[in-house]
Amino acid sequence: MDEASVSRSSALDSSNPFTSVPIEVSVCVGKARPLIRELVALGENAVLALDRSVEDPVELYVGDRLIARGLLEEQEGDQNGQLIVRLTEVVDLQAGM
Repeated sequence: MDEASVSRSSALDSSNPFTSVPIEVSVCVGKARPLIRELVALGENAVLALDRSVEDPVELYVGDRLIARGLLEEQEGDQNGQLIVRLTEVVDLQAGM
């Protein structure tokens, strides 16, 4: 465990009741800016091009706050086929608290 991980672990003291509260993390894979007429014309099997490629990092948000970036991967083993995010960059959340 690196020094930053130890620091984060000690900051999340188990005596703090808020550390047990679940939160929703949203993963943004990209954005599109279609015209309204293009959007309402979309139907089944339509394609909406995003501003990123498959290899580009995704962004993780809690609410509207960016908390990390990572790469999408496919889980291997028991959960084969499930998407996971391998974190490549984590925002210093302690600085904003």
